[in-house]
Amino acid sequence: MKLLIYPALLLTLIVGCKEKTSLPNQGNSVFAKGADVGWLTQMEAAGIKFYNRAGEEQDCMQILKDLGMNSIRLRVWVHPTDGWNNTKDVVAKAKRAKNLGMQIMIDFHYSDNWADPGKQYKPAAWVSLSFDSLVKTVHTYTKGVMDTLIQNDITPTWVQVGNETRDGMLWEDGRASKSMSNFSKLINAGYAAIKEASPSSLVIVHIDNGYDNNLYHWVFDGLKENQTNFDIIGMSLYPSYAPDGVNGWSNVNYKCLLNMNDMVARYHKPVMIVEVGMPYDKPDLAKSFLADIITRTKSVDQNMGLGVFYWEPESYNNWQGYTLGSFDNTGKPTTALDAFAN
Repeated sequence: MKLLIYPALLLTLIVGCKEKTSLPNQGNSVFAKGADVGWLTQMEAAGIKFYNRAGEEQDCMQILKDLGMNSIRLRVWVHPTDGWNNTKDVVAKAKRAKNLGMQIMIDFHYSDNWADPGKQYKPAAWVSLSFDSLVKTVHTYTKGVMDTLIQNDITPTWVQVGNETRDGMLWEDGRASKSMSNFSKLINAGYAAIKEASPSSLVIVHIDNGYDNNLYHWVFDGLKENQTNFDIIGMSLYPSYAPDGVNGWSNVNYKCLLNMNDMVARYHKPVMIVEVGMPYDKPDLAKSFLADIITRTKSVDQNMGLGVFYWEPESYNNWQGYTLGSFDNTGKPTTALDAFAN
């Protein structure tokens, strides 16, 4: 694939370059403290209300901003049956974030529904495509969404190509354990489309279990060998799902910092924690966990730790069965989010 060089990323485009030269343009030097709020419009449509600490009903994004957050992350699905998280819904939420002066991360799942380590299903309309056609479709679709955002005066600071792609995406064609080369081609298709639409947007490859150094070596060594283009290594970090468990969060964070520093040294790429979460009913524990991982991410070598995002903090009262939010069952933020204070 012909490599396109963009001015903002001229010094560090290629994974695995022999020498560290310069940190890619971050678009903004501000450390990202953010939240993924993909459920927000769906919750609002269901009549869910949000309240600030004083008990006053308020816009959820404003509440998060007032608590110290400066960034919003939004997932995008191709043709979701209920419409939530399609391009129109994502644009509506992104406009709200932009109007609050918040930075925006777009997370392409390349699916009609959830994509995560256990499932990376193709959109129904893409199932019968040949691999070459799939690569072209990833490019065309990504470019279309990005163009729509730009036309609405929304320039994402960051864009993910895939969500928690520990074994690739768009299975089976893009399953990394079967063909790292195919996975790489799909990432490169998304990367090229993003840069064509928005050269300043930084492209993230996102893997789960940020404490698992062996996993990251396997994925990113494979991507390096296949000359994959991306700008940032994104991580999820959920102590609830780690061997150490919730009460072992400190060790989870310690391992994650070791991994982040190793990623910087090994691949010369900045890192970002794009998803975290802790049980909503352990707010003090969650605050300690969050304050610690924010501090550790800021301490990454060469200032290459770019931010921390909480996944769906606004979830409460067992919304969708998810209990790792950081609002209590009255719809008010818990003390966990004090970790994001300025």
